[in-house]
This record gives sequence, C-alpha cells and structure tokens, in this order.
Amino acid sequence: MSESIRIIYAGTPDFAVAPLLALIDGGYDVVAVYTQPDRPAGRGREPRPSPVKQKALEHNIPVFQPESLKSEADQNALRELNPDLMIVTAYGLLLPKSVLDIPRLGCINVHASLLPRWRGAAPIQRAILAGDKQTGITIMQMDVGLDTGNMLAKQVCDIRSDDTGSSMHDRLMVMGAETLMTMLPDFIAGRILAEKQDDALATYASKLSKQEAEINWSLSAEQIHYSVRAFNAWPVAFTSWRYKNKLDVLRIWQSEVLGTSSNAAAGTVLNCGKEGIDVAAGKGVLRLLQVQPSGKKVMAAADFANAHDIEGQILGME
Repeated sequence: MSESIRIIYAGTPDFAVAPLLALIDGGYDVVAVYTQPDRPAGRGREPRPSPVKQKALEHNIPVFQPESLKSEADQNALRELNPDLMIVTAYGLLLPKSVLDIPRLGCINVHASLLPRWRGAAPIQRAILAGDKQTGITIMQMDVGLDTGNMLAKQVCDIRSDDTGSSMHDRLMVMGAETLMTMLPDFIAGRILAEKQDDALATYASKLSKQEAEINWSLSAEQIHYSVRAFNAWPVAFTSWRYKNKLDVLRIWQSEVLGTSSNAAAGTVLNCGKEGIDVAAGKGVLRLLQVQPSGKKVMAAADFANAHDIEGQILGME
C-alpha cells in the first residue's frame, strides 16, 4: 500500500478516468469521488452518469455530485471526509478558496497543457489550432485563479503532424496519470519545489463550440487543416455544399495541405479524384480525405465525389 493519506478525487469526463484508476491501482486511499451531476445524453436524453462516476462505483468508492461547491452544506460534507489531499482532473467546477483550504495538502490539478500556455477548458484543441509543435501535462497546486497555481511537475509531448484532438486526448490522458503517479510520493513528502507561472506568457483555451467548427475557406489551407485536426472528434469541422438545389452539411474528418496554389475563389472544388477532393483556400489548396454527409457514415472523400458531381462547386456559399 502507498502512504496512507486520505485522497478525494474530482473529475468528470473520460480524460479524468486514467488518473483515478492509477491512484486505485497504486494503492492510494481514495475516500470519495466528486463528479458533475448526471446529464441528459443520447437520443432519449436520459440522465447519464459521468465516466468517472461509473468507474468509482465499480470500485465501491462513495460518489458526491453537488451542482457547485459554494454552499456551506456541500463544503461541510467535504470537510467531514477529513481529506489530506484533493486531486482534480477536468472536474468542470470552480473550487472556491474555502474548499481549496480544506485538505491538509491543498488541492492539485492535472492539466493538459504546458502552463502557463493554454489555461482554460480546451487546451488540447487550442494547441492544435494554434499550430503548436508541443504540448503536455502540468500538475499544479490549485489557487483561486483559472489554472494560475504554482507548477509542481511537467511532462512534454510532441504534437505530430497527423495528431487530432482525439489522438492527443488519448495520449495526454495516459501521460497525465503517469505524471501524477511519478510526482505524488515526492509531493506528499514535501520534496517538490513549486515553480511560479509567468502570467505574461499565459494564453486562454476557451471552450469549444459547434459554430466555430464551420470552415472559413478564406483562411489558409494550413489553418483550415489545423481546424480539421483539432475538431476531430468533436465538434468536427464542417462546411455547406449544394445538394439537389438545397444546402446540406458536409463534415470534414481528415484532410491534408497540398503544395500547390490556386487563383480560384476560396471554397471552390478544383478537382475530384481517387486521392480526394481538392478545394481552394484563401491561401493554398486543401485536400479532403475523409468526409461525412448528413445522415451518412464517414467515408473516403473519393467515394463521396464519385456519388456526387461537385467539381466546380463553391463550398460554404449560401
């Protein structure tokens, strides 16, 4: 068994499952799990427990799901658990100072960026959108600011040219758990020297929206390609196209930037072939490799082009 300290774990989505399992497998005493309330999901919009809640219940760990931690009653309930440490990963709720002060060792956070770059809700996707070559995991001591606390550990991860929001999510999820388990014994023993963040270098990773996933063809092919990669697998980049004299939605799952240029209007379908669909951008040409028409499965762009005569059409036009 690892050192007997009482840990509260707070997290909600899939990303937060790996650190929780690492703590359990490492023999740490996770006395309770905090997660967001069950939310409607699926076609039936039935309340669905978070991935973290499901995993906690599988391991018979008590689960708490307050709407917030601002009320005195919820704070007293947490205080009665007598925690030594609270570990937070993508919980989705802000912790007031009165909560941060409850555990003897405070609260630490597993964050999916190299702070102070990309503080906020969507650091993985924002790093890809910005064309960053590296990202990683930062574990920090939480304070009242948004991801502003002192840094306790960092692990760097290269962003490969074919990485998507989904692939980076999965790699960083594992890395987050590994980094946490590596630093935790030293943190508990007081052997880590915290590093202050340089606020002048901070950037903000705002929450993703479906609206921003609509492709602006006047951007460069490179920037559109970043969008396609970042928004895979949610909310998925999309554009409009004309089908039977009506506008329809075409989702773009995979693309590549060609080393060519075009004088055609941005959004013009230049060529359809077995390699894909070539579209003029504001600068350069983007080749669509995988697409998804409304109500259909993801398919090779070449197969879509074989079934629909879109050469010469301008995508994204009303």
